[in-house]
Amino acid sequence: MKIDRGPGPHLLSGLRILDLGTMVAGPVAATLFGDFGAEVIKVEVPRRGDTVRDLGPFVDGHCLYWSVENRNKKSITLDLRKPEGRDLLLDLVEHADAVVENFRPGTLEKWGLGWEELKARNPRLIMLRISGFGQTGPYRERAGYDRIALAFGGLMGITGFPDRPPVRIGTSIADYQSAILGAFALMMAIYHRDLHDGEGQQIDLAMYESIIRFTEVLVPAYDRLGTVRERRGNKHFAAAPGEHFRTSDGRYMILTVSADAGFQRLAQAMQRQDWLDDPRFATHEQRWQHVDELNAALAAWIESVPVEALCTILDEAKLAYSFIYSIEDIMNDPHYQARGTIASVPDPHIGPIKMAGVVPKFPDSAEKPIEPAPDLGQHNGEIYGELLGLSPERLAALNDAGVI
Repeated sequence: MKIDRGPGPHLLSGLRILDLGTMVAGPVAATLFGDFGAEVIKVEVPRRGDTVRDLGPFVDGHCLYWSVENRNKKSITLDLRKPEGRDLLLDLVEHADAVVENFRPGTLEKWGLGWEELKARNPRLIMLRISGFGQTGPYRERAGYDRIALAFGGLMGITGFPDRPPVRIGTSIADYQSAILGAFALMMAIYHRDLHDGEGQQIDLAMYESIIRFTEVLVPAYDRLGTVRERRGNKHFAAAPGEHFRTSDGRYMILTVSADAGFQRLAQAMQRQDWLDDPRFATHEQRWQHVDELNAALAAWIESVPVEALCTILDEAKLAYSFIYSIEDIMNDPHYQARGTIASVPDPHIGPIKMAGVVPKFPDSAEKPIEPAPDLGQHNGEIYGELLGLSPERLAALNDAGVI
C-alpha cells in the first residue's frame, strides 16, 4: 500500500510515523521526524501514559521532560495487550510509513504484533526497533537503557580520572545517539523504498552499538597495537596542549591544539618563541609526550591574563576555545540568542516553556513551529474517528473497555 502524502510546507510533510516507544531513545527518534513536519502519532498506555510523564521535573504537575521529548506529536491511547487493541494498531499500520518501538526484544511478538504481522498488513512499512542489546545475540533479552549502553559500549570505562571510578556523562547520550542513528536509518529505509518503489524493512539498532560506533580509534588501537585506553581525565591524545584551564575570574576555559599551525599560532600569541625553537614540540606526536609541561605553562598564562584581553588574543590568533558554560551562561549568551538555538514553546497548561530548538537549520526551507507535547489521548477522536472512521459510539465502547 502506497501512502498518499500530498503536498506540504515542511521537509517531512506527508510522512506518518507511529511511535510505540517509551522513555527516550525510540520516542526521540520519532520526535526528530515531527520537528520537520512528519505526522507522529504517539501510542500510549490508557489511563497511565508513557513512563516519562512521571519522571519530572514538574511545573504545576506537568512534566518538563515530556514537554521537550514529545513535542510535535499527537497522542492516542491504546492497550496493545488486548486483542481489540492489537487489531486497532494493525489498522493504523495500514496508514503509516513507519513504526518506531523500543520494547525488550520479543515483547511485540508476544502480543501478536511482530514484524511479520505488521508487514503482512503493510508491505511498505519501515519498522525501527531500538533495544539495549539488539534483536539477536546471547544478550538480546537483557533489559537495557542509557547507562547500561554507556558501560557495555565502552564509553563509561574511559570517562573520568584514573584514580577514581568511571563517570557517567551528564545527559542520556546513549539514548540520544540511538535516536539520531535510528532517525537516520529510518530516512535511509524510506528513501530506498520510495526511490525503488519497493517494500519496507526492519531496522535493528542496539543502543550499545550507537556508543561503540563513536569511540574514535578505541577498537583498531587495541586490535593492532594492543592499547587498552585508560581514563585520562580531561587530557586527550589528539590535544597537546589541551585541558580545562582556570581563568583569572575563576571560570574554566577549554583550549586544545592539535595541528602544527595551531600550535605555532598559540606560541606566538603567548610570546613563547622558545616553544617554536624547541625540537621536542616540532610535531603533535612529540608534543603529546610532553603534554603535562605544555599544559602547566598554558594554565599559568591563561590565569595571568585578564579575561577580556585573553579572548581578544585567542580570537586574533584564530584559536578554538570556549568557556565551560552553565545553563545560565547558555540562556544569556548572545550567540545562542542570535541563532534562535533556544525556542519558546507555548504550553496550554503552564505557559511558555523554553527548550532546545529544532536542529539542524535549513535556511531555504520553511521552519515548522514547535507544537507543545500533547495531553494523554488528546487525539483519540481525530485518529480513530477521522483516520480509521470509527463512530463516536464505538470509541465510547472501546474507552469503557479500557482498550483506548
